[in-house]
Amino acid sequence: MGLEDLINARIKKLDELRQKHIEAYPHKFERDAFTITIKNEFESALKEGEEKKNAVYKIAGRIMSYRSFGKLSFLKLQDFKGKLQVAIKKGESSDEAFNIQKYLDIGDIIGVEGYVFRTHKGELTLMAKTITLLSKSLRPLPEKWHGLSDIDERYRKRYLDLIMNNQSMQTFLKREKIIDIVRNYFKENDFTEVEVPLMQGMYGGAFAKPFKTYSNAWKRDMYLSISPELYLKRLLVGGFDRVFTITKSFRNEDADRTHNPEFTMMESYASFWDYNDVINAVEELYTRIAKELYGSTKIEYMGKEINFKKPWKRITIKDALKEYANIDFDSLSDEEIKKLLKENEIDMPNYVRGIALTELFDTLVEEKLIQPTFVIDYPRESTPLCKWHRKDKTLVERFELFVNGWELANAYSELNDPIEQKRLFKIQEEQRRARGEWQPTDNDFLEAMEYGMPPAGGLGIGIDRLVMLFTNSQSIRDVILFPQMKFKEEK
Repeated sequence: MGLEDLINARIKKLDELRQKHIEAYPHKFERDAFTITIKNEFESALKEGEEKKNAVYKIAGRIMSYRSFGKLSFLKLQDFKGKLQVAIKKGESSDEAFNIQKYLDIGDIIGVEGYVFRTHKGELTLMAKTITLLSKSLRPLPEKWHGLSDIDERYRKRYLDLIMNNQSMQTFLKREKIIDIVRNYFKENDFTEVEVPLMQGMYGGAFAKPFKTYSNAWKRDMYLSISPELYLKRLLVGGFDRVFTITKSFRNEDADRTHNPEFTMMESYASFWDYNDVINAVEELYTRIAKELYGSTKIEYMGKEINFKKPWKRITIKDALKEYANIDFDSLSDEEIKKLLKENEIDMPNYVRGIALTELFDTLVEEKLIQPTFVIDYPRESTPLCKWHRKDKTLVERFELFVNGWELANAYSELNDPIEQKRLFKIQEEQRRARGEWQPTDNDFLEAMEYGMPPAGGLGIGIDRLVMLFTNSQSIRDVILFPQMKFKEEK
């Protein structure tokens, strides 16, 4: 039978149910237990063939398999917590429960009331006394679902992925736990959680292309937020001591295994901190995540063991280039650096020495940093919102955390000199124009800084990439419930 025939067969069953005045989509079911409740209580308490008729439960879930042996049938019921076998037996189950079987299909959602027993083959089972159809499924579930059999379909139809793939469900439950750990860590350290606007008249806080929209209310172009940074810093000016947000950010750029145009970002700012304080906080946070999820500082990612035991390696970006790529950057002339860029196929039409350093690092070093590594002290040209290094004004006090060859955190001693900030914004504007782009200067933010912003340590963490690492997931799309996908008609 084709798909259309299967759907029509189910619709026919639905029509027959309605002719018998049996509601296929009732309003409510009084569930009093999950499948895991029964398993936890009786998994080790019942022997083979033993029954507990006084242990009566009401559970609800989706039929995942069905086997009939005439007067005895077994189905596997799946709810949010797990799966449990349900038995339907002539003379033991009610006549209504026994007779409704012919209208049931795999995928239907039902409610079952019954008592607990263990079959002679040893499987814990609920003997159905009554069965209530709660939602008739009109489409058949996939017969086989191996997670990687059709990756594109998994992302487009996440609901099917969650039904058929328990590992996917567990990934998203673990994602929630990771976010809870992050949120609790900052709250325990006296950070106030705040919200920032996602639709903005000016966009800033990162060097990225925005999504553009139009506001009918204000009759003007607006932009989706590329970063919460400038709003959080306004709050420091306003008197908030420590703030953080977990929010969506949007960057109108390419998608790949570790990038999605819409992503979740955590950013925090602490008054009177510098990047050294933030390094300590990041070590504590990531170690806590590993321990709370796995009871150890060691995790596995795609066959590699990663150890978050403190302290982690700290190395300057120049020393990293020397150690991992055998390049002594300061000893090279600009012509020698340009030659290196060309040899490594790095396109840089507007040469800036400091930016060349970061480009060489990204290309030659980043993927080699598997164990947690803080790369510190970036060139000043790389970061217009960062405070200059107190020992070398050609550098800024910035670090990035690398794990498994990915950047997993970015942090600064925040620039709070409004005159220097304005100068750097102008340079950034010129760089944009040279590339045929435009990024407006947020003059309101500059005005806010002129009232005085305290010295601060700022931190940004991409939540999706963090979840990828701690759930052993291959792609960022595996950890976003509804990732952006190319429209089918465009394929």
